[in-house]
Amino acid sequence: MLRTRGLTKRFGGLTAVDDVDFALGDELCSLIGPNGAGKTTLFDLLTGALEPTAGTIELGGEDPQDVTGATPHETAAAGLHRSYQITNVFPTSTVLENVRIAAQAHGSDSFKLWRNAGSFDRYVDEAYAILDRVGIAGAADTVASTLSHGEKRQLEVAIALAGDPDVLLLDEPNAGVSSESVDEIIALIDDVADDHAVLLVEHNMDIVMNVSERVVVLHQGSIIADGDPATVRNDPAVQEAYLGGYEPGADGTHETNPTDREGSAA
Repeated sequence: MLRTRGLTKRFGGLTAVDDVDFALGDELCSLIGPNGAGKTTLFDLLTGALEPTAGTIELGGEDPQDVTGATPHETAAAGLHRSYQITNVFPTSTVLENVRIAAQAHGSDSFKLWRNAGSFDRYVDEAYAILDRVGIAGAADTVASTLSHGEKRQLEVAIALAGDPDVLLLDEPNAGVSSESVDEIIALIDDVADDHAVLLVEHNMDIVMNVSERVVVLHQGSIIADGDPATVRNDPAVQEAYLGGYEPGADGTHETNPTDREGSAA
């Protein structure tokens, strides 16, 4: 669904992403690593927010599309959508309007964003269906700025789902969420991964180890490990670079079997 070859980004003398070869299939893959490892820079390259210094980016399976150097709206149109580490919604619009506008932006009426929403019933219907999926349909008429932080995270995922992308990049969807809402975020990630290829950046290792089918570790801009959660967790290089003395449950969530992801989302 997504592939990079030799992807590199330099800022002057600093190499933030260093010759990364990466392929994402129809799976939930977590990207982890210490602060400054290059995770956000990699996301910015994949979505077109940054232009690579070298390397290529392709989207799609049997007939991949080269999106190297494409703009964010071009990568979005190609089927790659993203949520952000810092919540990024229209604060003065309702929850429904936020998702309706996103759905319309990926439809044939993308240049008519501010017409009466009632003129575009199919986008309203799509927005309601997405809000129901992420669990905040009851807040459809609520102004986005009044949502709790956890609800804003759910809204961000809803916006990313608009237009039915093939690939979703989720940048720390659990950041700032209360401990009481962590299980809801885990369930949401599980559900989204049922019918999308997902690349997840997350610092909560319990979440990573519980939901991921695969874990990739980035350190100083390079991939140092790539495998199933148990293999990566026990890799000495990963332990030294990032995990240290990680123990399951230390982040306050309950460990489950990653192979149960499909069943837990049902």
